[in-house]
Amino acid sequence: MSAPEILVDARGHRCPVPTLRLRRALEAAPAGTRVRLLADDPLARIDVPHFVAGAGMTLIAQTSDDGGFSFLVEKTAGGSLA
Repeated sequence: MSAPEILVDARGHRCPVPTLRLRRALEAAPAGTRVRLLADDPLARIDVPHFVAGAGMTLIAQTSDDGGFSFLVEKTAGGSLA
């Protein structure tokens, strides 16, 4: 059985909004949940992986196409969103 996945569409918003929406989704989710963030702000390529690493979460995949980005993040039990 695969982990549940939440979609957060933050396209059309500038940083830090995509990262803040990702954070909010992770805060509300149980450990093991995967959150897919869609963003089109070029700064998201830098901000999102930095946030994920700092929060102790796992960046499963990062892709880009047509000026947009997709980040798949898994909430880990030991992560810290404080």
